[in-house]
Amino acid sequence: MLKCGKFARTLILAFPTMFAGVTVTSAQTDPGPRGGAANAGGAFSQLDNHTVAYFLQAMKRFQEVDSVSGTIEAGSGLGPTFNGNSCAMCHAQPAIGGSSPGLTSRQNPVPNPQVALATLDGATNTVPSFITQNGPVREARFPSDGGVHGLYTIQGLSDANGCVLAQPDFVQAAAQNNLIFRIPTPLFGLGLVENTSDASLIANLIAKSALKLQLGIGGLLNTNGNDGTVTRFGWKAQNKSLMIFAGEAYNVEQGVTNEIFPNERSDVPGCVFNGGPEDGTNLIVNGSTVGTASDMSSDTVNFAAFSRLSGPPTGTTSSVSELAGAEVFARIGCAVCHTATLTSGKSAYPGMSNVTYHPFSDFAVHHMGSGLADGVTQGNAGPDQFRTAPLWGLGQRLFFLHDGRTQDLLAAIDAHASAGVPCTPTIQAANCASEANAVISNFHQLTSQEKQQLLSFLRSL
Repeated sequence: MLKCGKFARTLILAFPTMFAGVTVTSAQTDPGPRGGAANAGGAFSQLDNHTVAYFLQAMKRFQEVDSVSGTIEAGSGLGPTFNGNSCAMCHAQPAIGGSSPGLTSRQNPVPNPQVALATLDGATNTVPSFITQNGPVREARFPSDGGVHGLYTIQGLSDANGCVLAQPDFVQAAAQNNLIFRIPTPLFGLGLVENTSDASLIANLIAKSALKLQLGIGGLLNTNGNDGTVTRFGWKAQNKSLMIFAGEAYNVEQGVTNEIFPNERSDVPGCVFNGGPEDGTNLIVNGSTVGTASDMSSDTVNFAAFSRLSGPPTGTTSSVSELAGAEVFARIGCAVCHTATLTSGKSAYPGMSNVTYHPFSDFAVHHMGSGLADGVTQGNAGPDQFRTAPLWGLGQRLFFLHDGRTQDLLAAIDAHASAGVPCTPTIQAANCASEANAVISNFHQLTSQEKQQLLSFLRSL
């Protein structure tokens, strides 16, 4: 049985009370993105000065903008296909390293940068219908092959003379029901996640087995096919490490080959301009064989270091309503999958060993049913299975669910439910019920005040 009172006390310790009481209206409403300063984006607070300096240099590399040859922008290797020209272009809300930016941000209201990217520097792309000024940054996948298909190509770019490469036919893909989307996942605090032992994650799942059975919740940890260790990064927890996560994203999202993913994704004659890998260890920097760890390392190493050394988002849970919402969150079963507290293992980085942190995720994958199914299999995660999205930082996030389909927390909660029968290996995702159905049923039985308290709590994270 879940100890709701103990859960609430844990949250009170994690987020000390600063003020009391808010007015709860009779009709529940998502309060929207929390205003004020971004409660994320800096280095982990316990790092020593040398490691903080490394983090800050890595952050600069994370913001580097790429062109094809490096003559238009500082970085090189863009394309032949791409979704963005900088990591920080997509990971921007509420600070560098976050999720998709958008015009509804109170901290940094900006239009979707993918719109202007279509014709930047002479490119001849057409903006797909699903990329809008007000919408989220997205990548497009075709379930027929499971892969990401770059929104744009380098055709027409002033440093890609002679390249002839058409965009994918997204109109036809949509007509054939062969088009799904993903939005960027936040990167804050991921060094703690990476350094949490497999045994801790396994124990966390086992500890909740009785309540999970009562609620009809399963869940499994995605694993590496070779050594069986737990993978934990990405929408389906398909990546083992931050290095793999960064290397794959650099190749998929920007088209830059690197020491982890060394091959071009669209190896079209006339559209490959650089030797590979385009991003690698630097033997010489500014004419010298001596430099900082960041200077001599590849972009990919820097990207991983930025994620690994960043601090987790900090919540503001403090009011009577928010603390009441924390108890509601536990009582109806949300905390069964959205685990409030985990502890990292021993780390090579000073100050990051054995840290208790609050991701609100079990990092397991769960059947979410046909309503959220995307038809893509990654590792052991099937067509309707997704990693429990970490909720830390949720209060300043703009777009929800794997495809960014909504900005309304109520809609995101409702989308967790999906009719069908309990999933088994022989039942197709289209007929599978969501493991969250009982929890969502509990949510709909709450009073309007309790629902508002829950929403207030979520927006305080």
